[in-house]
Amino acid sequence: MDRTDLLRFYVSCPPGLEPVLAGEYHALNFTRTKLKKDASSGEKSFHGEETGGMEFEGTLEEVYKANLQMRVASRVSLRMGDFIAISFAELRKKASRLEWDKYLRAGQKVSVQAVCRKSRLYHSGAVAERVLGAINDHFSSSGLLCDQSPDSQLIQVRLVNDHCIISVDSSGELLHRRGYRQAVAKAPLRENLAAGMLLSSGWDGLSPLIDPFCGSGTIPIEAALLARNIAPGIGRSFRFMDWPVFEKPLWQELMENARKNILETAPTIQGYDRDQGAIKMAKDNASRAGQWEFIHFSAQAVSSLEAPSSPGWIITNPPYGVRISENKDLRDLYAKFGSVLKDRFSGWRLGLLTNEERLSANLALGNPLKEIRLTNGGISVRFLTYEI
Repeated sequence: MDRTDLLRFYVSCPPGLEPVLAGEYHALNFTRTKLKKDASSGEKSFHGEETGGMEFEGTLEEVYKANLQMRVASRVSLRMGDFIAISFAELRKKASRLEWDKYLRAGQKVSVQAVCRKSRLYHSGAVAERVLGAINDHFSSSGLLCDQSPDSQLIQVRLVNDHCIISVDSSGELLHRRGYRQAVAKAPLRENLAAGMLLSSGWDGLSPLIDPFCGSGTIPIEAALLARNIAPGIGRSFRFMDWPVFEKPLWQELMENARKNILETAPTIQGYDRDQGAIKMAKDNASRAGQWEFIHFSAQAVSSLEAPSSPGWIITNPPYGVRISENKDLRDLYAKFGSVLKDRFSGWRLGLLTNEERLSANLALGNPLKEIRLTNGGISVRFLTYEI
């Protein structure tokens, strides 16, 4: 495969963050590529839920960069081919013609997962079985057959209205798993969702940033990584490194450039939580991320918050309950938080993740400037931006 060959790849992200993903695409200056189509209406994930994302067209280098640099991405899947299939025989025959030897080796362990919707071939298990057979048909001359196995090279099959798209996962472990978050508090926030909050809030990466409900520290850590221009995937490995077409010199060049672009300074970033145990987790996670010296963590209640000398941002994921009427304490907490913001943080901006309008109303900050609907831990939430 020539490094200039154009490929199709799909980048998934938390639903609601597709515009942020598109912004990252443009910020990465993929000058030899173009945005092919908006897939924000969602694809069915292999866990059954709707997932957001966008399809791009670019080179193998852009596939590497997307994994290394995109902060809100969940997975980067390379499209191997698409075709119409209305019978199992047709599916197996057409799938066997794909260029499997670019991404698999004979005898390699694979995991074929299928999603079927509104198609004559509706049994996902049977579809996955036929695609595995097609892979083995492709490698049959070697006498080494690929086996279905979990935690191996993922092959994704999406069959909708008899239109089959077969993709190969280039990421391996989901991209939000940066590697630093080994200790988590009661309500952990995924790293790419925290990054999406920061990017969509309008924070400039230069102004002070405070998270008064920091839990295990995900938002402050992602803020430090963003402010210092540290690629989110710089400390981990990816599935594409196992591909026969993997270009190690190109990858080493990308990694070297990423390391050269790291900034040595960061703005004031502070994380607070009233739970001393959560603060201990946050410090440990920041240390694993290499950001402990750039973030100030302290066990502190909201009522003790004080603003630094220059205005900045408060980005936070405060506690929220599903049955609000039974939890007066949360409403009081939001009211107290809003009072502290109005008294001490005039001129600041607030980015807040919440699941209930009655909670955010207790802030008494008026109407938000912007609202994004997201999902956090299976709960429908809204990310609200305010000017204080």
